Amino acid sequence: MEDLYTIKLPAFEGPLDLLLHLIRENKIDIYDIPISFITGRYLEYIGMMKELNLEIAGEFLVMAATLIQIKSRMLLPPEEVAEGTAEQMEDPRLELVQRLLEYQAYRDAAAILKEREDESLKIFSREPEEATEEQEGDAEPYLFDVNIFDLLGAFRKLLESAPPEVQSITKETLTVKDRMFVIVDRLEGSDSIRFEELFGEGASRTQLIVTFLALLELLRVGLARVYQEGEFGHIWIIKSKGEIAETEVKS
Repeated sequence: MEDLYTIKLPAFEGPLDLLLHLIRENKIDIYDIPISFITGRYLEYIGMMKELNLEIAGEFLVMAATLIQIKSRMLLPPEEVAEGTAEQMEDPRLELVQRLLEYQAYRDAAAILKEREDESLKIFSREPEEATEEQEGDAEPYLFDVNIFDLLGAFRKLLESAPPEVQSITKETLTVKDRMFVIVDRLEGSDSIRFEELFGEGASRTQLIVTFLALLELLRVGLARVYQEGEFGHIWIIKSKGEIAETEVKS
């Protein structure tokens, strides 16, 4: 895939975001992180990001080294003191937990400020319309913003169930820009698509990767948006407001 496409995301979340995502995804107690498990999952995501040719900042690799170091320290036997009792050692995870808690607090505070800013922009209001029975039956689910790791987590599940490659798909026959046009056309016809439906049944690993890169590129240039039905719920691809022109995709 290295000769196929390389993508850079300007608003890429950092390693602490990835760790918090893994903790939430696996329902882990942040005060008692199973460091061996979380290190393995973290390295899986790094490997997938490399396979997708996503630009990985150096801080991701530094965090990987930090996790491996903590894992190694936890495998060491406790030192013995002169009295023959085990010396009370500081938990190697303590500093990492503190960093995660502080970062989560900053994120929560930023989210509250953003919510207040959004509320302050609602200057005009109108009386709510009475919903008809048809409207009530077609009510849309409440959607939440999705970060890159939510997308990678959903994409990883698709890769795990992908059939083995049966043919060679080259750069000339399957390109990211081609898939971008396909996604745009589908959004023009239906406004929103569920994440899994974007890839189609029986797609090969290469087809999945190219389609996923096409989606990331559309998100990067602002031609599509992604939302989720609650935490770790279904992900939806939604057309951005305004017309989507082919010239924008080509640029």
